[in-house]
Amino acid sequence: MKRIFDFFWPLVGLIAVAVSLWLLYREFRGASVGPEVWEHLKSISPMRYLLAILSTLVAYAALAWYDRIALLHLGVRHISWVFISLCSFTTYAIAHNIGATVFSGGMVRYRAYSSKGLTAAQVAVLVAVCSLTFGLGTMLLGGLISVLEPEQLQRFGGFLPQYLKFLADPAAARAIGVVLLGLVAIYVIGSVFRFNPLIIKGFRLEYPSPAIAVRQFIAAPLELLGAAGIIYFALPEVGNPGYFVVLGVFLASFSAALASNAPGGLGVFELLFINAMPATPKVEVLAALLVFRLLYLWIPLLISAVVVILFERSKLEEVLHHEVHPAPGPEIKQQDQADRERAGFR
Repeated sequence: MKRIFDFFWPLVGLIAVAVSLWLLYREFRGASVGPEVWEHLKSISPMRYLLAILSTLVAYAALAWYDRIALLHLGVRHISWVFISLCSFTTYAIAHNIGATVFSGGMVRYRAYSSKGLTAAQVAVLVAVCSLTFGLGTMLLGGLISVLEPEQLQRFGGFLPQYLKFLADPAAARAIGVVLLGLVAIYVIGSVFRFNPLIIKGFRLEYPSPAIAVRQFIAAPLELLGAAGIIYFALPEVGNPGYFVVLGVFLASFSAALASNAPGGLGVFELLFINAMPATPKVEVLAALLVFRLLYLWIPLLISAVVVILFERSKLEEVLHHEVHPAPGPEIKQQDQADRERAGFR
């Protein structure tokens, strides 16, 4: 049964990609997408490209903070910021493109952090805390937007089945926001009063200290604000719906893309985002999403590939050096000590 599920979720992700790409094809059928998108990409001013790049740096800096926060929760302080940043960057660049973020991120992190002395159990807790940090940030921002601007969920009304149409109603959206903020409040209370740890099949996850929780509630929103900023600055200034609209659509679309298990959310993310912004020309939204994929996904993936190659090369050199110059065994050390004593050394 477990082996069946190993293939089931990747298959679900591939089906989600195929269906989404087909629906996108229907959206743009008959339009000269390539030339129009290229024209919009060229029309983006250098300043807005620069702001989109800065937004990317903010997002990845916050992601590196995710790892730092998790390591502080574990009591690990001997790993440098440079190593943490490279590990985090590589982890998320690969995981965001491949999909199955927890699994793929866990594999990369274990390979990196085990070289610094962390156990498999510690890496598992680190991955869980990082995922929790992202979830808290999504609930916090999503809850605030649902409470303050509940009409935003109406943008996704066309995607909801009939029995879920009520969720697009502003009153229901506000209620959802209250629930999300309530879950965030419970987490804060659990952190302050140190509720009992969560234990699942021997896996133990302690509530973090209030100092760690505060860091989580800064880092996670910062990452999401930065990622949404890439799209906002890539959209045209004329007809731009505004940053908070882009943020709300981004949170919903990105979360749905992650839940779909589609590699990189390909197709799913674009389909939801484009249809949630009907007032903006579809080709312009598609161009902005291409900028997002380029800066947030594709370029980091290429850089991370170089980082992985260099890391694995250094590990291979260590192994080869160890084989060529093995550490002296006990008998060699004893013989060396005897020779030194005969020579008059102590």
